[in-house]
Amino acid sequence: MFHPLPLYIGLRYTRAKRRNHFISFISLVSMLGITLGIMALIVVLSVMNGFHQEIRERILSMASHATLSDPYGGGMTDWREGLAKVRVHQDVVGAAPFVEVQAMLVGPSNVSGALVRGILPVDEDQVSDLRHQMESGSVDDLIPGEFRIILGEELAAYLGVGPGDKVTVVTPQVTATPVGVMPRLKRFTVSGIFSVGMADYDRSAAFIQMDDAAKLMALGDGVTGIRLKLTDMWEAPRTALQIAEDLGGVYRVVDWTQVHANFFRALAVEKRMMSIILFLIVAVAAFNIVSALVMVVTDKRSDIAVLRTLGASPGTVMRIFIVQGTAIGLVGTLMGVIVGVLFAINLEAIVGFVEAAFNVHFLDPSIYYISDLPSDVHWQDVVLIAGSAFIMSVLATLYPAWRAANTQPAEALRYE
Repeated sequence: MFHPLPLYIGLRYTRAKRRNHFISFISLVSMLGITLGIMALIVVLSVMNGFHQEIRERILSMASHATLSDPYGGGMTDWREGLAKVRVHQDVVGAAPFVEVQAMLVGPSNVSGALVRGILPVDEDQVSDLRHQMESGSVDDLIPGEFRIILGEELAAYLGVGPGDKVTVVTPQVTATPVGVMPRLKRFTVSGIFSVGMADYDRSAAFIQMDDAAKLMALGDGVTGIRLKLTDMWEAPRTALQIAEDLGGVYRVVDWTQVHANFFRALAVEKRMMSIILFLIVAVAAFNIVSALVMVVTDKRSDIAVLRTLGASPGTVMRIFIVQGTAIGLVGTLMGVIVGVLFAINLEAIVGFVEAAFNVHFLDPSIYYISDLPSDVHWQDVVLIAGSAFIMSVLATLYPAWRAANTQPAEALRYE
């Protein structure tokens, strides 16, 4: 295919200087179609990658990479020894004990269920970014015996409370009293408000001091479990199991991929389906190459016949049109990759300029948790898109090239 003659003639056929400029126009349209399709794929997938990364970071800013807890639902009494062993493990960045309970929060105006987690403020910094998510108050305000609570922004608004107000925490556990069985409850003082930008936390999470939570749950010196932050979150399933085996006890191991498995699986399916839908644009552009080359073959029948009479083989003729179609596909692919990558890398600046110029906001902060358009270019996606588009372009040349190779010189020159 790269012999000088097929290469020269094939590249020459991509432009028509004297006659039938319509064929060149069709070739240009095919080239631009591939360019636009690849650009759209790269930009859309980069935006989806950016949203996925943003959501993942927000989730993991509050959720641990893995959790070790008692398999029977009771408290861990030997947690100090286990915590010391875990912290020296080579794959562990940080570890923190916690006490967790599903509780009912009673405010002045409303009642809401919430996940109440007892933490040690200093240790919690090793496994989450709660300290940096505080809108008011501080994590250090959680002092043992003070019975203070930190609420999510939306949860506090729903309960109608703010810093300094009282909230009653009602747990599922019950206490036997002379007047019967009563639910275990305690009044807490709101000491702070946090905001993550995720409804799962802002609307349904609360934090108290771990000792206060242990008293509320009647766990004594025990805790619910140990939360872990690992060096490689993608290896969390394997690493967490290995840590549990190294500790030697029996633990219930849960990692972040299990807790949010359905959510991240839905994101992956969405990205895959969007890729297939957008790739149809590239497929349509590739099929335009077929129509363009068929028209070229029809227009160049006499030229093909002359080449054949001069001794050109069918394979040489076939390679001429493969070169032409490949050139269209290659140029379109390169242009699409360059424009798409540049657009994706500078997307936030471009969107910001458009919003400022036309005084609009594409993602209203009052409606969407993520009000910007984050973009994260994955080079493996770019390579896959470019490679697939180029292969489709090459395949689109085979039928027209085969038709050209089967042109009979005598029939083509009969009326010349």
